[in-house]
Amino acid sequence: MLQNCKNGLGTAIRIIPCLDVKARRVVKGTRFVNLVDSGDPAALARRYEAEGADEIALLDISATQEDRNTTLDSVVAVREVLSIPLMVGGGVRSVSDACRLLDSGADRVSINSAAVRNPSIFRDLATRFGVQCVVAAIDAKRVAKDDKVRWTVWIEAGSVDTGLDAVEWARRAAGEGAGEILLTCIDRDGTGQGYDLELLRQLCAAVKVPVVASGGASKYQDFLEGVNAGARAVLAAGVFHRGEIEIGALKDYLYEQGVEVRR
Repeated sequence: MLQNCKNGLGTAIRIIPCLDVKARRVVKGTRFVNLVDSGDPAALARRYEAEGADEIALLDISATQEDRNTTLDSVVAVREVLSIPLMVGGGVRSVSDACRLLDSGADRVSINSAAVRNPSIFRDLATRFGVQCVVAAIDAKRVAKDDKVRWTVWIEAGSVDTGLDAVEWARRAAGEGAGEILLTCIDRDGTGQGYDLELLRQLCAAVKVPVVASGGASKYQDFLEGVNAGARAVLAAGVFHRGEIEIGALKDYLYEQGVEVRR
């Protein structure tokens, strides 16, 4: 079994399986639609920790659209089988919402739609819980116009285009108190085409906080390219749910490519 690299203590890349939860089941689709059942959240979380996951992300993907809070029993069930960190998002609109998630077993909370409407929520949460607990979730789509490419921020589970520039929004979110950015490229989500490296490079260069790459990874090389583009953590769902890549094997591959990983 490979061991951690010895240089750069505390700089290891994190591998994060994502549990997109709807009606208390893990689902996975393509570009946020055509969802299919992928299993029980607690069972998958237990499996991923055994494989060597560094953290689990649990995102209640319909909470905001249904105007409700994250389903707490899913959080509690997952927390009961985990000893690694748990990031939870979906339907977080206030400090009290975040407090309920943290009390139910989350280590960190991610905020998307509510933060676009009220950016000061990042500062409120960071003041109460510390920046390490606050994650800005950014869902972005590519827009090409007059030979120029940019990415806009989408909210409400990818159904509403805010028109905000994703890179500028990430910079503001970090300035408001977000301690990490969870960046999902909607165009790549579920496609297996790899992360949007152009977007990832630009956003990583724009902020000083860690960035989690999300959306499109399906091959070992995709994860390596995400790291080389500046991501401090790489997130995926379907490729892990279907058993196409095992997390321990992915860590071995990254280590062999010179990437520091946790063991």
